[in-house]
Amino acid sequence: MGAPPAGISEADWLSWPAGAREFILDQQGELRAQQEEIEQLRVQLTALATELAHLRERIGRSSRNSSKPPSSDGPGFKPPERRKGSGRKRGGQPGHPGSGPELLPIERVDEVVERHPQACRHCGQRLEGVDPEPLRHQVIEIPPITAVVIEHRMHRLVCPCCSTSTCASVPAEVEASHYGPRLSALVALLGSAFPLSFSKTQALLDQLLGVQISRSAIATIRQRLSAALEQPMQEALAFARQQPVVYVDETGAPTGNADGGSPDGRRGWEWVMVTAMVTVFMQGLRVC
Repeated sequence: MGAPPAGISEADWLSWPAGAREFILDQQGELRAQQEEIEQLRVQLTALATELAHLRERIGRSSRNSSKPPSSDGPGFKPPERRKGSGRKRGGQPGHPGSGPELLPIERVDEVVERHPQACRHCGQRLEGVDPEPLRHQVIEIPPITAVVIEHRMHRLVCPCCSTSTCASVPAEVEASHYGPRLSALVALLGSAFPLSFSKTQALLDQLLGVQISRSAIATIRQRLSAALEQPMQEALAFARQQPVVYVDETGAPTGNADGGSPDGRRGWEWVMVTAMVTVFMQGLRVC
């Protein structure tokens, strides 16, 4: 009658009446079918929500919030009226208590400093005890950041039997580059998501980490990581192209020739494809 459901031993399963086992298997089949139907509905709902947001964005476009010319607004379009100022200065007003970041939960706190008053502020009497609900003030800080340099020394030893010289090798898990995986990832992040130029990347690494790195090394790191990400990038792009609703946009981006990829000084561009599940960013040089 089939294998027992998960969590039920073979002996217990066979000890049950055949009708009970058949009923449970039928219920499991119906449950799987319902789960598949729910997943299909979820995908459809996500696609419809994305399409609705796209349509609302298109309807709300005008010459005031997009590159459309004023003539495309139509005769019934009325620009929003400017709000009249209240006459008050910007920012918090006198007497306003102000607001700061919300307190992090205690499990996020790394160090607690207990501060007790020494004496009564009115009569000077010495105070002792603990406040069960003290006022809490948190200070967020980052630890001192410094690069870690690991030196691998490959010793060469001579065999006492045959006089053959053997040298140790660098383990496979050690980066062949002079820069480790975390530093390489940071270099790639600074040149893509933020993005920073070669000179600004050099300045940030030097001032923040004390790491001096050449432009050619930055270009080599970026090319190496780009090659490693080529396959998942193509998979994400192929998935995005198959979606029923996709938002696509493009903008210009300044590019230099530090890596030798733009000797003729062509202008670069950034391109994005947004779907409900995947967002793809691409950078490149204009063809013309």
